[in-house]
Amino acid sequence: MKIAIYSTKNYDRKYIELINAKYNFDLEFFDFMLNESTVRLAEHCEVVCIFVNDNGSRKVLEKLAALGVKIVALRCAGFNNVDLKAAQELGIQVVRVPAYSPEAVAEHTIGLMMTLNRRIHRAYQRTREANFSLEGLIGFNMYGRTVGRNRNRKNRDRSDANFERFWHEYLGVRSFQKSSSRRTGGQYVELDELYAKISCDYASLPSNARKTIIY
Repeated sequence: MKIAIYSTKNYDRKYIELINAKYNFDLEFFDFMLNESTVRLAEHCEVVCIFVNDNGSRKVLEKLAALGVKIVALRCAGFNNVDLKAAQELGIQVVRVPAYSPEAVAEHTIGLMMTLNRRIHRAYQRTREANFSLEGLIGFNMYGRTVGRNRNRKNRDRSDANFERFWHEYLGVRSFQKSSSRRTGGQYVELDELYAKISCDYASLPSNARKTIIY
């Protein structure tokens, strides 16, 4: 099987080739995006692998179908860049990443909170210039504080477990409560109460009008 892989970076190629050692697929890597101009390079390929900014419009899919492509595989969970109706009509199967690593998302969340609190990004720039002043870099101890969350996604249990190590209490928005989240011991309150009590907040929300929150 021959696979055309668009929008590849060095890290993509490294891990794809590592996994492919088991399957020995014929891989063709492209560092540019899939679009109406580059679609022709998928000739003789049965599968096209794309990322978030690649063009999966009807026009592109029609050209892929004409080339004999049967599967469009996304290296991401989102699929808003692919015309699913057109793919179905053309007999092209669309597959995607079912979910991101809950541990990775949770750990990245903690890392971002610590960075913002202690201004680690600013400290890094200063030390490169031999400036070791603490002015403007003072944060606060997160231990014993209250953290809030505005969304329960698949990473919720991993995040909650990490929060328990750092903070005295963490709160969730009651409207997002899921029965499976009760295992972690977090409390659920109304949104106004959450904002009144917390020192830190993390929002894992889709960008749409219904759930957009202005801070």
